[in-house]
Amino acid sequence: MKKVILITGISSGFGKEMARVLVEKGHVVYGTIRSDCDVARGVKTVYMELSDTESIDKAVSHIFKEEGRIDVLINNAGMHSGGPVEDSPESIFRKQMDINFHGWVNTIKKVVPHMRKQKSGLIINISSIGALTGLPFQGVYTSAKFAIEGLSYALRLELKQFNISVVVVNPGDFKTRNVETREISIVESSVYEKQFRKSLAIIEKEEGNGKDPEILAKKIAKIVEKKNPKYRYLVGSFIQKTAVCFKRIMPERLFTFLISKYYGI
Repeated sequence: MKKVILITGISSGFGKEMARVLVEKGHVVYGTIRSDCDVARGVKTVYMELSDTESIDKAVSHIFKEEGRIDVLINNAGMHSGGPVEDSPESIFRKQMDINFHGWVNTIKKVVPHMRKQKSGLIINISSIGALTGLPFQGVYTSAKFAIEGLSYALRLELKQFNISVVVVNPGDFKTRNVETREISIVESSVYEKQFRKSLAIIEKEEGNGKDPEILAKKIAKIVEKKNPKYRYLVGSFIQKTAVCFKRIMPERLFTFLISKYYGI
């Protein structure tokens, strides 16, 4: 069945591929952008800045006015950051949370009233495998993703009575523009410099060798079309998915030791 879908952040990476695949599946897809960019034929674009509640309101209102409904919201847009927590200024924490958490919350709050009236809906939050394990020198980024995890649990319970499903998708490493767009915070002559550069090299190598975003996009398309989707989907390499399983059953001290060794700490 054709659905009206809103995807935040479709200028590149996951968002761009999700929009393309879902349009090809016959859905009506609206994707948010902040500036002109190339998108797949058939994808409709709306301007939205996640740190601007007025732009969120205008975008959601426009879609509802055009289509009369919003069946699926895919929260995807966000920023990436890296650096030692101690070296990261308060401004980067605020920016990360404003975009990757508060922006998502405000989008959800604008969409949910329409879904409640429809008595149906699906919210998909694109989290991260890092939100289930924690990653060195990505404390700012993973803090926002951890927050999304808690938000999703609460929403799932609150919206159940209105027949609105909440799904969390946790991707591993994919070939996106993370390396290019990541905002790095590290002070001059930082005591973390050597270790940070070593760990960052491993992180960027994993991202460079990551999976094609189309794989995630096709998984999202299947979730959208499922009658009763699961609460969570892990999409990543065997090692990454295994790490999540180990995190659940291992003593934390042992798991922390293994992560430390993996990232050369």
